[in-house]
Amino acid sequence: MSIKILGTGSYLPENRVTNDDLAKLVETSDEWIASRTGIRERRIASFETTTYMAAKAGKRALKQADVCPDEIDMILVATLSGDHATPNTACQVQEIIGADKAVCMDLSAACSGFIFALNTANVYIESGLAKTVLVIGAESLSKLVDWKDRGTCVLFGDGAGAAVVTKGTGIYETVMGSNGSKGAVLTCGERKLSNLLVDTKQELEQIKMDGQEVFRFAVRTVPSCIRELLKKAGLCCEEIRYYLLHQANLRIIQSVAKRMKEPEEKFPVNVDLCGNTSSASIPILLDEWNRKGNLSQGDKIVLCGFGGGLTWGAILLEWESNK
Repeated sequence: MSIKILGTGSYLPENRVTNDDLAKLVETSDEWIASRTGIRERRIASFETTTYMAAKAGKRALKQADVCPDEIDMILVATLSGDHATPNTACQVQEIIGADKAVCMDLSAACSGFIFALNTANVYIESGLAKTVLVIGAESLSKLVDWKDRGTCVLFGDGAGAAVVTKGTGIYETVMGSNGSKGAVLTCGERKLSNLLVDTKQELEQIKMDGQEVFRFAVRTVPSCIRELLKKAGLCCEEIRYYLLHQANLRIIQSVAKRMKEPEEKFPVNVDLCGNTSSASIPILLDEWNRKGNLSQGDKIVLCGFGGGLTWGAILLEWESNK
């Protein structure tokens, strides 16, 4: 069975922070950042919360889909930067948009989060437990970043993207994976045991990353994952219209294209203007590409996420136009 994307939406904070702006905070430059990451600017929240951005993206997806909030059976939010431990982000979005009939839950798989959430929606729809699902990726990474660490603070941005999905008729295949033994190469926010038996000073850790190891993981794992996906679907690279990858780093995307011997034109990018928005990056890019009219009936597209955990996953989806 397949799922059909009825509508997409996204939201980016109002404030643009350029590389030159960051050069005033840490020892760096526009040339240094752009040459290593492809990033020129990113959006950073000032008043926007993770919930606020998720709800904005969700509302825009519902409007494009022409679906009323009370038609939503489930809200899934992929995030690692929710505003509260409880209530979860999905429940807060439910309240804002008025989707009173929806079952709500958050899902944490870092930069692979939207892929995992979309697959979760597919399973619920296939089982008959849900008909229409709102899937959102939303992040406020700026509150998790060490703004004195030039190795990480230049990479991340805030934002949200969403898709309304229901049962479809086209091709749908997926591959997912995890490797917890390598999880230490990308970490954030450890909460140490502290209770009546253990007295531990709590200092919430910020994002820490072994950039070279993450890069090697991505350029090795992503092409392998996509090849496995295409083999599973019985398709070849030439039949894929676009590869919408997690927007972590332009060099990673270029390396994946080169290893797959595919033209870079088939790999849309917006990392230059958005930075790495973790679970939000794929739905933000999908919404951008959709609203530009770049997706047509029958197009076969690959969505691929990879990141903390370590986790990775890819979805092959046949686009079904609503027009």
